[in-house]
Amino acid sequence: MNTKQEKLEAFGRLLDIMDDLREKCPWDQKQTLESLRHLTLEETYELSDAILQGDLQEIKKELGDVLLHLVFYSKIGSEKESFDIADVINSLNEKLIFRHPHIYGDVEVKDEEEVKQNWEKLKLKEGNKSILGGVPKSLPSLVKAYRIQDKVKGIGFEFHDAEDAWKKVDEEIQEFHAETDLNKKELELGDVFFSLINYARISGINPDSALERTNLKFISRFQKMETIALEKNVKLEDMSLEDMDVLWEEAKLLNKN
Repeated sequence: MNTKQEKLEAFGRLLDIMDDLREKCPWDQKQTLESLRHLTLEETYELSDAILQGDLQEIKKELGDVLLHLVFYSKIGSEKESFDIADVINSLNEKLIFRHPHIYGDVEVKDEEEVKQNWEKLKLKEGNKSILGGVPKSLPSLVKAYRIQDKVKGIGFEFHDAEDAWKKVDEEIQEFHAETDLNKKELELGDVFFSLINYARISGINPDSALERTNLKFISRFQKMETIALEKNVKLEDMSLEDMDVLWEEAKLLNKN
């Protein structure tokens, strides 16, 4: 692995390249904080995909793309005479030190849960008016639900265990089935999803990762089913559900190999 000096030199070279691109490249010159936003989201999701695939080389590549965006935003900030990359890093350093008094102070903690509880309490001391104030509004709903639950857990608003959380799932499912009004049924379904996410979280399962793995598994099996249908010279749209289910089972067996 690289030495600390080599890492610093690599980062310095990146800053120099960013300066060159901003000065000489027509595309880079045109970018703004707003124009980069959707590209940053795309790069973040590509990094997420690489992590789920467990591809370390792809993770390295995607981390580089995300890092480029962080440097790019900081460069634009310096042009606006608002902040530069050093300000960003120094602000981060100060926050990390403040939020880790068990490392940089005299606070004692017994486990990671106490660390998380202290973290949320310290955020309130920094001026946050609500425990949930830091949850981004634009987060995907599933991820947002997980973060909401994780944050309120930090102050002890939490089921005792996964069994209690599952009782809430059962309760919400019954309420969903009992409701006949479509609009109210939608609200009840949201409660079912929220309680399922909570159960998964308490059980140590990341529901977003679990669902994405199922998405990928379904895509793989369905595409395999399409290949089987093509080999048999049949069209899926002309088949009955029962016949398609036979192909689905074939695809499952092939995917296990």
